[in-house]
Amino acid sequence: MRLPIDVSKIPDEDKNNPTVLLLLEIISQQGEQIQQLKDEIARLKNQPPRPKIKPSRLESKAAGKKKHKGKKRAGSKKRKKTAHLQIHETLTVPLQNIPQGAEFKGYNPFVVQGLKIRVHNIKYLLATYQTADGKYLCARLPEHLNGKHFSAELVSYILYQHYHCGVTQPLLLEQLREFEIDISTGQLSNILIEGKAVFHKEKDRILAAGLEVSNYINVDDTGARHNGKNGYCTHIGNESFSWFESTASKSRINFLKLLRAGHCDCVINMDAIGYMQENKLPQKPLEAIIESLGVIFANESQWNHFLSQNGIVKDRHVQIATEAVLIGSIVEHGISSNLVIVSDDAGQFNVLMHALCWIHANRAIDKIIAFTDQAKKDLNTVKDQLWQLYKGLKAYKQNPKPKDKKRLSAKFDKIFTQKTASASLNLALGRINNNKAELLLVLERPDIPLHNNGAENAIREYVKKRKISGSTRSQSGRQCRDTFTSLKKTCRKLGLSFWQYLKDRIEHIGLIPDLSDLIRQRALNPG
Repeated sequence: MRLPIDVSKIPDEDKNNPTVLLLLEIISQQGEQIQQLKDEIARLKNQPPRPKIKPSRLESKAAGKKKHKGKKRAGSKKRKKTAHLQIHETLTVPLQNIPQGAEFKGYNPFVVQGLKIRVHNIKYLLATYQTADGKYLCARLPEHLNGKHFSAELVSYILYQHYHCGVTQPLLLEQLREFEIDISTGQLSNILIEGKAVFHKEKDRILAAGLEVSNYINVDDTGARHNGKNGYCTHIGNESFSWFESTASKSRINFLKLLRAGHCDCVINMDAIGYMQENKLPQKPLEAIIESLGVIFANESQWNHFLSQNGIVKDRHVQIATEAVLIGSIVEHGISSNLVIVSDDAGQFNVLMHALCWIHANRAIDKIIAFTDQAKKDLNTVKDQLWQLYKGLKAYKQNPKPKDKKRLSAKFDKIFTQKTASASLNLALGRINNNKAELLLVLERPDIPLHNNGAENAIREYVKKRKISGSTRSQSGRQCRDTFTSLKKTCRKLGLSFWQYLKDRIEHIGLIPDLSDLIRQRALNPG
């Protein structure tokens, strides 16, 4: 952002004045905000946007990737591309104008891959008999048809196009009609969102299994409007699974309810009491709750009745106590209190063991604009130090050593407690230093990732859908969007074809195990 002030005209004695530097940085930040508003106005007017800021290079720099000229890229080894293909048709092409005396030496194969898209309608003739007493007996349709007039493969194709390929319902309807499929808007909508209880249940089992076997989870959320009102979608997952749920709230209570993985109870146990004490719940309401240690409330209604009976009515006290009994429920159902939650520092995710994303922390440094030569020098020095620290943390994850733990912790202190010539940089360093325990949790738990890129990449699915299709309108549509996005991304992480998965489930083939079982198998055999 170019400053509306010529820095060169500032007297030399004022260039290093902390107040002057701070004012320049404030002006720069205001300029950025003004530019963002201008960009939004341009977007609303359908004008070309500004080029976007490049993403953080922290991860790519730490990886130390270099381009080697003259060498092939990874994965470029030649292979026989057609050796595994099934040949459906063989055509012989004769040679024209064969010279006299030429000897036939066989055929030179050339494989062409193709796809046939055509209507395939089936008429079932159901044998019907009349018994001696006048009753009629009729043969049954194959089970996978479920009484519908659309084949299992067509239904699989419709679900695949909409939930995997992102084809909107109007375009999908147009496509099917161009393929000469006689289908109405209502029939297409029913195929997409109705009668999906089996899929919803499997989706719920994904979360339960994922939390059961995981040491950590990546979490993130984004806006997901529903029926014309603001809403949110939360992602929970790691390298083995992805799970999405859309709700009207993004509070910590909402997040903890999701972590219960389908359970509805509230539990007063020692984990709950510890959370209340840690968050400084006043002694009087705490004593009333401690007296009921071990009590399990079947649902939130019973819990709320308990709160009112014991005079716990202040919003803050209700919030702390409710968060605590939800944590009690989570632990009661087998989820370890040592489960690490990796996030981008959104407050609602700061429960259990919390770790922060280094890429997000680095963005606070990348946003800073230096105005003096010394400030620029200090900024470049900090960026280089941060890169070296991140590289060291990555190496520590691969080979944890006690001496490296102390060294890296000391290096963190040296970087984020230093004073520079930039007031904004000093503030950013101070904020990052306040999060030391969460950023360096990897020193105690080298099994967790250093960033939250997995969750950010997963939640991008909803950002794209929001831009293309807007909000969902029916509860069934909202639920199906969450369910099929969860199933699709979990299949991808487990190395399964989503197309084959859909066919297996809809045609009742039964070759692909329940995804929750595959998640548990991967945990037992990570190789």
